[in-house]
Amino acid sequence: MQQTSTKQVVRWNLSETTQIEDELVIEEPLEIRVGQQSLIVVMRTPGHDFELAAGFLFTENLIQSEDDIEIIAYCEDDNTESDTDNLYTGRSSFQNILNVHLKDKLVLEEAGWQRNFHANASCGLCGKMTIDSVKHQVDPLELGGRLNHNVLYQLNNQLRAAQTVFDKTGGLHAAGLFNEMGEPLIIREDIGRHNAVDKVIGQALLSDMIPLDNHILMVSGRASFEIVQKALFARIPIVVAVSAASTLAVDLAEEGNITLIGFMRDKRMAVYCHPKRIHNE
Repeated sequence: MQQTSTKQVVRWNLSETTQIEDELVIEEPLEIRVGQQSLIVVMRTPGHDFELAAGFLFTENLIQSEDDIEIIAYCEDDNTESDTDNLYTGRSSFQNILNVHLKDKLVLEEAGWQRNFHANASCGLCGKMTIDSVKHQVDPLELGGRLNHNVLYQLNNQLRAAQTVFDKTGGLHAAGLFNEMGEPLIIREDIGRHNAVDKVIGQALLSDMIPLDNHILMVSGRASFEIVQKALFARIPIVVAVSAASTLAVDLAEEGNITLIGFMRDKRMAVYCHPKRIHNE
């Protein structure tokens, strides 16, 4: 799928102007349906849509494993008017409507899911998630395992080197899954931080890699509650962010026994909670 588009812009340098062709990241809505029942419309960068849907359903506790999914497909034969059609008419609407067929019927209201609206990214908090509800749905992680600090210091450069669309546009977030040696396994870009994380976790889910209890998640922006929530569901013990963490993110990481790290730049970082997983020996 096309992820960038070009537009003529006027660039200023002091008092001089130049007309150039600039490359922009594409932002489009994706309507995710479960058994033809509309679940949510997320604003995303096209590409890896199946991973996004699978990761979203998993980190919202609507499915437990890849085995719950029968098939994921675009709604090519859809003839009904949808929220996506109202938002975007630039290309074939079926490319922005995705239907997930589950092996067992899911009644969204019975699952505690009561929304069908547009979201800027796949953020569980705006639906139903709080720390208390997360605690009731998933247990805290075990506090075992230790990691040398030098493994963490190499993540930022590896994540940045893989951001090929960001290099063209300067307008995308990224999320990366690394093993305990700091080797990149899955890296995804998206206009939404939460979408990028869901694409990573979705690919891990579809590849039968979950639980990810020996892995590290790194995100290019700040660490929010939603990102820590998704890591907890995927059983990721260490979450690293280039920028700061929010108070709610730190609270959930503390409760869930996740080592949360912010301001990862060069060879500096701030460890907000559970620092004993990191050593310098």
